[in-house]
Amino acid sequence: MDDNSLIAERNRQKRRKRARRIIVTLVLLALILGAVFWFLFSEEKEVPASPAEREGRVTSNTYTQIIDVSGYVEPYDSQTLRFRSTGPVTAVLVREGDHVEKGDLLASIDNTQQLASLQDIRNQIEEAQLNGSRRELELLKLREKAAQNSLEYADIVAPFDGEIAAVDVDEGDYFEGGDEVITIVDRSKLKATVEIDEIDMQYVELGQEAKLVFESRPDAVVTARVSYIPMLGRYTDQGIGVADVELLIENPPEGIMPGFTFEGTLEAEEDVTMLLVPQNAITRGRGGSETVRVRRDDGRVETVSIRTEYLGEGLSELLSGPLEEGDVLVYETHSQLGGFPL
Repeated sequence: MDDNSLIAERNRQKRRKRARRIIVTLVLLALILGAVFWFLFSEEKEVPASPAEREGRVTSNTYTQIIDVSGYVEPYDSQTLRFRSTGPVTAVLVREGDHVEKGDLLASIDNTQQLASLQDIRNQIEEAQLNGSRRELELLKLREKAAQNSLEYADIVAPFDGEIAAVDVDEGDYFEGGDEVITIVDRSKLKATVEIDEIDMQYVELGQEAKLVFESRPDAVVTARVSYIPMLGRYTDQGIGVADVELLIENPPEGIMPGFTFEGTLEAEEDVTMLLVPQNAITRGRGGSETVRVRRDDGRVETVSIRTEYLGEGLSELLSGPLEEGDVLVYETHSQLGGFPL
C-alpha cells in the first residue's frame, strides 16, 4: 500500500472513530435526559380535572340551642337623691348601710320660709271664704298647692324600700337645690344587661331561664330569668346587630354584690331543628350571594338562592331559602387519575 492509500485509510478510521464517539455521546445524552425526565415526572402530578356530577341531600338535626352570656350585675334599683330647695341642712336621719322603707324621711333642709309662705296663703284663703270672690278663692287654692309642694321639697324621703349606699351631707351644711346628697339602692334583687347576637334573638323569650356562675361563687350556679327584651336593637362597631337583654336574679345568694362579674348560658325552651346543606353544593357569587342546584321530582334542575352559616365538617346551616329536608342537591366535583382528588 502506497503512502496515499495509507493516509486515506487512516483518515477513514479517524472518521469512523469520530462517528462512534458522537453516537456514544448522543446515546449518553439521551440516557441522561431520559433519567432526568423520569425523575421529574415519574411521580403522579395534578392533571386537568374533569368535572363529575354528584348529589347531596338537605338533612336536619335537632339540638338544644345554648347562648353564651357574660356581664356584671347591678342593683335592681338605684337612685341618687337631691334637695329641691336651697338652705342649711337641719336634719340627717340615716347613715350608710341603713335599711329604709318607701316614704321614710332621710334628711331635711331649713323650711322656715316655706312654712311662713304656706301659712300666709291659708290666712288669705280664710279671708276670701268670708269676703272674697269665687275666682279669687280658686286662685288662692292653687297658690296653696304650690306652697305645699315647696314645703315638701325641703325634705328627702325614700322613693322605695332599700339600703343607704352613700351619705354626702351633714347637719348644718348649706346646699343648693339640685345638689346630690344621698344614694339609695335596692339589692333585694339584682339585674344584668347581656348582649345577644341578632341570630340568637329568635331563641330568647321573656321569663326564659339563665344559669350564671360568678367569680366570687364558682361553686354555685345562680338562676336568673329574662325580664326585659328591648323593642330596638343596635349596631356594634364590629358590624353586628345585637339586642341588650335584661336578666333578673330574684334571690341573689350571699357573696354576690353589684359590680361582680359572671359567665353563663341561656337555653332555648324547646329543642331547635336546623336544616343542613353540604358545603360542596353551595356556589358563592359576588356580594356573598349563595345558590344551590336542586333536582326536582320531575327531573328538572333548578337554581335557588339561599343564605347559610358554615358549621364546620363540610356542613352549613340553612338560614333562609326554599329548601326542605330530603331535597336533592346537584353539584360538580373534580377527580384526578390515580384516585387522588384535587
